[in-house]
This record gives sequence, C-alpha cells and structure tokens, in this order.
Amino acid sequence: ENHETPSLTGVVFERIPAQVVEHQTTKLDAVTGATFASNALMRAASQAAEAAGLDMAALEANAYHAQPGATQAWETDILVVGGGGAGLAAAISASENGAKVIVVEKNGAVGGDTLVCGAIYNNPDEALQSKVEMSDAVKKTLEAGIGVEPVDEAHKELIDTVSKEWKQHQADGKTTLFDSDAWFTLQTYNGGDNVADLDLVKVLCDNAVAGYEWIQGLGMEFNDTIGQGAGSLWQRTHTSTKPMGTGFISTYVENIAADENVEMITSTTATKLVQDDTGRVVGVEAEDVNGNTYKFQAAKGVVLATGGFAANSKMVNEYNTTGKWADLSKVPTTNRFGCSQGDGIIMAQEIGAALSQMEQIQLLYLGNVKDGGLTKYPARCVNGTDQEIFINKNGERFVKEDGRRDEICLQVLNQPDAMFYFLESADGDYTDVETALTADGFTFKEMEEQGYIIIADTLDEMAEKLGCDAGTLKATVDAFNASVDSGEDEFGRTLYSVKLENGPFVATPRQACLHHTMGGVKIDTEGRVLDESGAPIEGLVAAGEITGGIHGGNRLGGNAVVDTVVFGKLAGETITK
Repeated sequence: ENHETPSLTGVVFERIPAQVVEHQTTKLDAVTGATFASNALMRAASQAAEAAGLDMAALEANAYHAQPGATQAWETDILVVGGGGAGLAAAISASENGAKVIVVEKNGAVGGDTLVCGAIYNNPDEALQSKVEMSDAVKKTLEAGIGVEPVDEAHKELIDTVSKEWKQHQADGKTTLFDSDAWFTLQTYNGGDNVADLDLVKVLCDNAVAGYEWIQGLGMEFNDTIGQGAGSLWQRTHTSTKPMGTGFISTYVENIAADENVEMITSTTATKLVQDDTGRVVGVEAEDVNGNTYKFQAAKGVVLATGGFAANSKMVNEYNTTGKWADLSKVPTTNRFGCSQGDGIIMAQEIGAALSQMEQIQLLYLGNVKDGGLTKYPARCVNGTDQEIFINKNGERFVKEDGRRDEICLQVLNQPDAMFYFLESADGDYTDVETALTADGFTFKEMEEQGYIIIADTLDEMAEKLGCDAGTLKATVDAFNASVDSGEDEFGRTLYSVKLENGPFVATPRQACLHHTMGGVKIDTEGRVLDESGAPIEGLVAAGEITGGIHGGNRLGGNAVVDTVVFGKLAGETITK
C-alpha cells in the first residue's frame, strides 16, 4: 500500500478473488494502480491452492489476461479526471457530500504540478497579520491599488469597499497590516490587468479563508508566520511546513486512503468525454499504459482537473498572441513531465465547451538554469521577497523584487544570458548555511556542490565566484541598503525587512520559464463548464488550471494553490447536487 494507490486495496480484494473463482486460476491481470496488492493477493491464492493439494499445472494453464484493447467497465457516482491538487480536493469534497468517487490519473502517481509548486497559499489572516507593522512604503501599495481608474461599476464598488475598510482600519488606530477579502479581490483583479471575470475572482478570494481552514482540518500544516510570496504583492502568504507541494498532496492522499468512498486509478489516460442522448456528460473513455481500454460511467457527472497547457509548446505557440511575450518555443517549463499538456481542455472543446482567455500565459522566474525545474532553491526565493535582491551577471539590480511576475520575467529575459541571481545574506531567516535547507529539503552544501547555489563569506568573494566586478556588486548592495533606511527605492520597491550586510551571502541562479496558463475552459461561479452559448454542459464541472477567467493577464503568486483548494472543493460540492 505504501508504494501505490492506497484506496484501490478494496478494489483488489473484490476483483481478484472473484476472477480467481471465475477463471479457476491465480494468474490474472493486476489492478491498474495497485500492482503490489494485486500480486500479493495472487501469491496468497497460489499458496493456499498448493497447500490444499490442487493441480497447480491446471491452474497455470487457466491463466487469464485481458487482451490489449479489451474494454473494462467501471461505475461510480462521480469521476474526477486528474489527480493533482484540484482533482484530489474535488474527490474529497464530493465524498464529504456523500458520493462515490473514482479519480483517474494518467501518470504513475498522483500529485501533478501541485506536487512541485512553491507550497504558498494566500488569504487574509488577522491573527498573523496583527503581528506585522504596516510601513509607509507598504501603505503606498494599498493607496495605489484603491487609486486606480475603475473599468466598470462593479470594479468601482469594489474599490469603494476597500477604501471604506482602509479608512476604518485607520480610524480604529490600527498600525498593523491591513487586509480583507475585498482587498485581496481587488489586488487579484488589478494584478490581472482587470480582464478576469470579477465574479470568479470574488469566489476565489471570498472563499480563501474557508479553504485554508478546510485543508487544515484535513491535516495540512502551515508555518505560523505570514509572508509575501514571489509575485503575491501582499503579506498574506502562508507556507507549508513540508517541502514544495508534498504537504498538500500527502494530506489529500492520506485522507483518501482512509476513505472507502474514493478510489484512485493511475497510469490511465482519459481520452474522451462520454455524453448521453440529451448531451449530459455521463463518463469518460480511457486507456492504460498496457493498451487496455476503460469506460467509466459516472451517474452524477465528471470533474475535469487535468491542468493547463504550459508544457505543450504547440498549444503555447498557438495561443501566445497578446504581444506580451516574444517567441516562447525555446523557453523551458517548470512543469513536470507529462503534466500540463492541455488534454482536458481539448476533450472539453470536442463536446462544445467554450474557452476563456487562452492567450493569457505566465512565466515564472524561479526555474533553475539546468532544466527549468522549480526545485533546489533557498526558501526565501519563493517566500522571502523582503530579504533579498535580484542581480544580473554584472552584479546590478534591474527590477523591483516585490513586483508582478510578468514584469519581473520580462526584465529577466532582457538580462545577459536571460538569467539572474537571487542574492541574500545571513541577516535574514538563516544565519548558518551548514544547517539551512532549500525549499525542497536539501542542504545548502549539497546544492552548492551541484551548482544550484553559490555561497561566499564576503561580497568580494561572491563577485569573484560570479565573475562580476566587485565594486559594482558592492555599490549595488550599498544602494539597496540605503533604500531600506530611507524607504525610497530606485525601482519602486516597497517591501523591506533587512539590509544585506553580513555573510555568508548566497546567490541562486535562475531563469524565467513557462509556468502557468490562465486560460482554459469557461466556467460559472459554481464551477460548471459552459458551452459557446453560455449554458452549462450538464454533468461537467472543472477546477484548477484547466479553467480560464480567474486570474486574468497575470496570476498572483500563491493564488494557484488557492485556486486548486477553493474551486476543487467547490467542484466536489457542485457535481454532487
């Protein structure tokens, strides 16, 4: 059970004994996703047969194996296609609402790109934010946000709401960090260039706290501090206590393992949505790695949670039409192999689903320079914007580090060799590089040996290791330290907490990589997939990166995980109605 899909154990103990009796053999196909348990049960059956004195040669001769191409039928209440964060959240939510669920995942294990995410989750948190003093520089970010020109009446009402809340915060004599659902919504909408569906943005942000409490109730653990994640634009970021996205996925998997209502099948790819005569989605056709085909029937419907298409270069190039990004055909991706291929979007489109904002594509500046992977970086790179600066190969700053992801990535692409370094010092969260760990749990020493980070006791030594002029690097750091004192920054940065003064210094080389696609199937505020006329396609809901319209032209860092939790939970509730 520890090596495969735990929830399939019940399927194994139901199917294998029945087939042993039916075919009078102990040589059968293993249940996909539960090979160890299947083989263990067949070995036990063989040992029992031999102990009973049965003709083992005859049992061997009766061996039964489904031929590739044979179709196996499965029935359930709800079928979830995709075993990433949104799909697993939807499965648990549907089970909580009384449904039987099967999760079909094309890869050999669940997790998707959530497994390698930065593990940051945004939501207002009065308890933690009350411990943070609100600086004059941070106030400028808020004042700029409520000072934008509204694009319509709904936008104006949202701005007015935040303005009133901010005035009340000040009238109450509070000096700690201000936040609210409305301010979170406004930042998300403004940060996405005001092109998202504001109603969907409200669902995301108004339910972020409830989602945070829900996943904690499942056993998820976060650090007890608040921060500002990379590109999140405000100090409302919570970070998992476990490396990368393992905390989210392990929480889901542990809950599913104890839930007899949920089964997970891996190494099986959904290929087609099945509809009845009325057009209602009633299941999917699928194929496993051995060429066997499956027909999953879902009495209540299907949840699509197959992710975006940032790892599908053909789709990226097809939809890269905004003019923001130049040719992206040779830009690497942070996504895992086999994930984010856009297959669910294509399946939905084949039955008439409308698409939304497919042209909105995001790059992220956290990709390592070896293969673009979102791995092996100090934790502050993803949730410590206040404690670091970004420098190019010449040792110069080139962008405000607490800005939008797209603005930072555009500047990164214009730097020498289209790369840069995070530069941090021992003045922040760590003081001892011998005990410090990267975001995914590696020691700094290991990462230095493998070339993922550079460590130096002094800036002179760092300049030598980076191959830049020491005077330039020291002047860059001195200018930044002066900005920390004055609160005025040449690039417009507003978030500071420490000067960079004491070694050891750590530099982490990174590049901008394809990371997230904000476009996808069009949904309503209940997660129902809509057709070209705007009507819901009966029996079909979607959650996670497969959907469009939530993030607009730029997704705030940390909002993707909120998306998977909030809309995954919502999808499970909607499909069971």
